[in-house]
Amino acid sequence: MLIELGTRAFELYNDFLTKTDSRVKPYPLMQTPVHMTLILLTYVFFVLYLGPRIMANRKPFQLKWAMIVYNFSMVALCSFIVYEFMMSGWATTYTWRCDACDYSNSPQALRMVRVAWLFYFSKFIELLDTVFFVLRKKHSQITFLHIFHHSVMPWTWWWGVTIAPGGMGSFHALVNSVVHVIMYFYYGLAAAGPRFRKYLWWKKYMTAIQLVQFVLISIHASQYYFMDKCDYQIPLFIHLIWMYGTFFFVLFSHFWYQAYVKGNRLPKVMEKQNGTEPVVANGKHMENGVAHQEKNGSVLQGKMKEV
Repeated sequence: MLIELGTRAFELYNDFLTKTDSRVKPYPLMQTPVHMTLILLTYVFFVLYLGPRIMANRKPFQLKWAMIVYNFSMVALCSFIVYEFMMSGWATTYTWRCDACDYSNSPQALRMVRVAWLFYFSKFIELLDTVFFVLRKKHSQITFLHIFHHSVMPWTWWWGVTIAPGGMGSFHALVNSVVHVIMYFYYGLAAAGPRFRKYLWWKKYMTAIQLVQFVLISIHASQYYFMDKCDYQIPLFIHLIWMYGTFFFVLFSHFWYQAYVKGNRLPKVMEKQNGTEPVVANGKHMENGVAHQEKNGSVLQGKMKEV
C-alpha cells in the first residue's frame, strides 16, 4: 500500500512539473523544487544547530562594514524589484483588482516573469539576515517568527513563480518589496553606528509597517471572494495568499502586543553612570521591538565604545 501511494505521489509530481510555466525553466533554482528545499533545510540546520555550535566558544564577529554594504545593497535591489513590478503591470496595465496572469511571450509578460523570479531569488539572499545573527551571537533575534518567515516565503514562492508568475497573485510581492526597502534602509542606518541614532526615531513604527503590509495583502486577496467574475487562473494561490497574510498578521500582532503593550521583550535600561546618557544593557538598542546589540558597539563604563 505504501509503495503504491509513493508511486502515485511521484507520478503526480512528475505530471505537475510537465504543466509548469516553461518561461521560468531557464532561471536558476527553477527546474525542480528539490534544490531550493535542500538550501532551506540547510539554512534551518545551520541556524538552529550547526551555527550556534561553531560560535559557542568564539567571540562574536564584528561585521559592521559587511552589514552596511549588505543592507544598502538590499535597499537598491528591493527598489529595483518594486520598479520592475510596477512597470511590468501594476503601474501600466493592471487594474489592482482581479488581474489575470499573462502567459504570453510579450515583452511585458516576460518582464513580469523576470521580476517574479528576482523577487523569489532575493529571498535566498535575505537568509543572510539570520546568518549575521548567528555570527554575531544575537540568539535573541532568532525567533520562531523570524525563521518561519525566512524559510516559508522562498519555498512557497517557488510554486508561485513556477505556476503563475504575475497577475493578482504578485500583489503581495510588490507590497513586501516596498516594506523591505524601508526595513533595510533602517537596518543600514543602524549598522552605521551610534552617530546615526538620531535618524532612527521611527524605529518603533517598523512592526506597524509590517502589520499594514499583511492587512493590505489580505484585503487585496479578499476581492476574489466578493467579485462577481474573477478570471485569475489559479484560485488556490489566492486562498493561500489570504491565509498567509492573515496568519502573519496574527503572529506580528502577538509580537506587537508582547513588545509594546506588555513590554515583555523590551530590554532593561541601565541607570546613568558617570553622568552619561543611559544605554541599554550590553550595548543593545531596540530594533523592530526586539533587543538588538548596537552594530559593532560595546559598553565600557556606561559609555558606548565603537570598535
